Amino acid sequence: MFEKSAYQKSVPIEEEWSEETVVVQAGRPERVPTAPMNTPITLSSTYIHPALIGYARDGNEVWAALEIALGELDGGYAISFASGLAAASAIAELIPASGTLVLPRASYYGVKNIFDILSKRGQVKLRFVDGGNTEEVIANIPGADMVWMESIANPTLVVADIPAIAAAAKANGTISVADATFATPMRQHPIALGADIVLHSATKAIGGHLDLLLGIVVCKSKEHAAVIDSYRHDRGATPGSLEAYLALRGLRTLSIRIDKSEESALELSKRLKAHPKVKAVYYPGLEGDSQYAIAQKVLPKGAGSMVSFEIDASPTKVDEMLGNLKLIAHTTSLGGVASSIERRTRWPAEEAAGVPMTLCRFSVGIENVEDIWRDLKSVLG
Repeated sequence: MFEKSAYQKSVPIEEEWSEETVVVQAGRPERVPTAPMNTPITLSSTYIHPALIGYARDGNEVWAALEIALGELDGGYAISFASGLAAASAIAELIPASGTLVLPRASYYGVKNIFDILSKRGQVKLRFVDGGNTEEVIANIPGADMVWMESIANPTLVVADIPAIAAAAKANGTISVADATFATPMRQHPIALGADIVLHSATKAIGGHLDLLLGIVVCKSKEHAAVIDSYRHDRGATPGSLEAYLALRGLRTLSIRIDKSEESALELSKRLKAHPKVKAVYYPGLEGDSQYAIAQKVLPKGAGSMVSFEIDASPTKVDEMLGNLKLIAHTTSLGGVASSIERRTRWPAEEAAGVPMTLCRFSVGIENVEDIWRDLKSVLG
């Protein structure tokens, strides 16, 4: 594995610092006279010999800064990728030929598509499970090479019992992976909960400004990280320098952004639950939600900024309603400072996974909560 410390001397992190401080300080350049506060963007594919970086696919300073910061937050070795799906594809490399993967039926459709392709080629055998049924997941682990978790799941907001599933995986010699995109490092640390590998789509809340594509893999072991790092280099799944810079800049405000949007998400989930046109609300931080108890265990600091809810109307009518919103953007993707919403089964793969036909995935931004609510009420009636 390429040693980032060889070309990125960074500010040391004190053990007693809270994660709210680490997210701001980690990965900054070493404080020496004339040093910049931020790692500069290096826009070059080529370096003069002799050089620590032989070629642009080997790495650069701004990737390293981002990876140091996320490695500190998640407690492992971080590797950045061109997108979340590129990162997921790299994790698949850890499954041996014709190996077996335990995968939730309602996984993010992009990830499921990766493994469906590998399965059709005979490269991976799939065992589909209900990701929210811990007993079913654990029962399918023996003989498997990898178990995949989403915590919090997209778009159903199911919360995986990472400690129980990871412990069962370890006992069986199975690699455990947790997609923590919705939770972010400010709400959950899967490695500390027992997982081997963490996946983040940094396109979402980590970047936070709807302006980049980037994925992150964080590995507990250096051996897994070496495989992931080699995949990135050999397959060319590298992030752009500008994207890595923007993701790192977005990361600096993640703590305060998630606090603000989560506060609004909880309030809006309560109001949606009470609205006569809403027939179901899914938010793990809401008392009475089916995921509330497990969320208290694995998300003790809060349940994040995502809310899903079902509208009592036809799918066509729901699409019409969402298109009439003025503040909340009717669009795909999530995790940005601006609120956004989408009926997820407008994508056939989500319908095939059993997602309710009128389920709306709602990414709560940092706007004033009363303005957001007025916009929702204007279409709900």
